[in-house]
Amino acid sequence: MSDGGTPRAGGPEHGDARKAAEGLTYLSGFGNEHSSEAVPGALPEGRNSPQRAPLGLYAEQLSGTAFTEPRAHNRRSWLYRIRPSAAHPAFTRTGNGALRTAPFTETVPDPNRLRWEPMPEPPRGTDFLAGLWTLGGNGDVTQRTGMAVHLYHADTSMERVFSDADGELLIVPERGGLLLRTEFGLLHAEPGHVALVPRGVRFRVELLDATARGYVCENYGAPFRLPDLGPIGANGLANPRDFHAPVAAYEDVEGPVEVVNKYCGNLWTATYDHSPLDVVAWHGNHVPYVYDLRRFNVIGTISYDHPDPSIFTVLTSPSDTPGLAGVDFVLFAPRWLVGEDTFRPPYFHRNVMSEYMGLVEGAYDAKTAGKGGFVPGGGSLHNMMSAHGPDRETFDRASAAELRPQKVDDGLAFMFETRWPVTLTGQAAGAEHLQPRYDDVWRGLERHFRPGP
Repeated sequence: MSDGGTPRAGGPEHGDARKAAEGLTYLSGFGNEHSSEAVPGALPEGRNSPQRAPLGLYAEQLSGTAFTEPRAHNRRSWLYRIRPSAAHPAFTRTGNGALRTAPFTETVPDPNRLRWEPMPEPPRGTDFLAGLWTLGGNGDVTQRTGMAVHLYHADTSMERVFSDADGELLIVPERGGLLLRTEFGLLHAEPGHVALVPRGVRFRVELLDATARGYVCENYGAPFRLPDLGPIGANGLANPRDFHAPVAAYEDVEGPVEVVNKYCGNLWTATYDHSPLDVVAWHGNHVPYVYDLRRFNVIGTISYDHPDPSIFTVLTSPSDTPGLAGVDFVLFAPRWLVGEDTFRPPYFHRNVMSEYMGLVEGAYDAKTAGKGGFVPGGGSLHNMMSAHGPDRETFDRASAAELRPQKVDDGLAFMFETRWPVTLTGQAAGAEHLQPRYDDVWRGLERHFRPGP
């Protein structure tokens, strides 16, 4: 599959992107050693770097982990491209816009519970990269530790190409579909999907609708992997076969193409004389993926009590401490609640981990929706040891509810959970869409204690 032709003029139309997204085929499996070629014979047989690569291509390795990391954790891919990545002019600094990177030092870590309305409408002509707005994060990008929470709101497809040397990007669309043209091929992500772009992979985001809005977790640490299942056994949660990698597709474009590289927190730009999305064949496991969240196999109680939210982990980035994640991606998907003599919404708690929660659609069963509440496109932050849980209305309703089997199917919420506090950017701390009275949702929780018989 090839785009071919000449450089785009005026950017791709939504209809063109939608047509390209329809009927895409994928390679199945998370972490697999995939291989794909857009032209028969482009992939060399029996070796990675032959003296002369097939069809006059250049062989190039893209390493997402150190060469000597254990085989089970090693991420790398071999690319066979029209021009090597080394063939480019010098990069120069360009403006970062609303994009920020760790270490975050504009504000002090805040123990208060915080909640934001959805992002305001973007200025006309805002593409995905220009529409990235950083809420906060932790760690140090130069040490490859920590994470950042971004939101995006765009109304224009990208003409330029972007890559992130600082970390991998987990994109969670909330409004509007996306077509991701990557070095490895095309991915189609709608609300209800997530797309994962590994560190260093170049890509362009084209909009399938008039606007697009959503969330991004930038993971500076170890690449996301599927969590261990432990006593759950061999099956459950996110099934590996439901992650889809692209088949090879390339652009054979001669002419100026802007390439933007995020490096140690800053954006750098260069104008290539060709498209860098020119990979004709590839093999390896450092590849982008798309995953349909509705395929998540929810595991839960069938007797009593509410399981810890870790049972809903889709992806995890492990740290040097077993069981302590640099960041987890956790999903609250449609499910049955059947616990007997059990308070069914999430319980009140304080957590050593910090939690940023977003909502893709519908309502979350621990919070009231509607104006001034927790709504799609909005988000809440409960930092380390900040007490939180169901709001008063939810508590009163759930405490008095008749405990029949109940299907929760009117919402799709998620959480970026991280080992360190999330320090806000100045723009997030002072945002007009920061709700001023979030604490009020717990006001009116009455005293019910009655000592004695």
